[in-house]
Amino acid sequence: ASRADSGRMMPANPPAAYAQECAACHTAYPPGLLPAASWQRLMSNLPRHFGTDASLDAATEKEISTWLTQNAATRKRMATPPPEDRITRAAWFVRQHDEVPAETWKRASIKSAANCSACHSRADQGDFDEDNVRIPR
Repeated sequence: ASRADSGRMMPANPPAAYAQECAACHTAYPPGLLPAASWQRLMSNLPRHFGTDASLDAATEKEISTWLTQNAATRKRMATPPPEDRITRAAWFVRQHDEVPAETWKRASIKSAANCSACHSRADQGDFDEDNVRIPR
């Protein structure tokens, strides 16, 4: 429960649509990595989701949005919306990755800081344990 409270663990009840729709394009981020206000803004702007049209039918959008906000970050250090609602711009994310040189994010095997699974092989399960990090060349 303590790891779930930190926002890092994937809740046990993700809707199938979350993996099917969201994880088709990027890591299925644990909802506790952003506060509810960020998830609400992201879900209400799916036609312009970081430069991509990620529109969903109303029922699927509501199902995913409800689950994300119900499981969103509540701890103070994670509950402040980051700039542009980007996980990679959150203060806690920047602190956790401050030793990663900027050029590392640009490697073809990584592409960007948002590609968690490039270095965290269990990111899809919400496991970001530092002991399991393997930075690809």
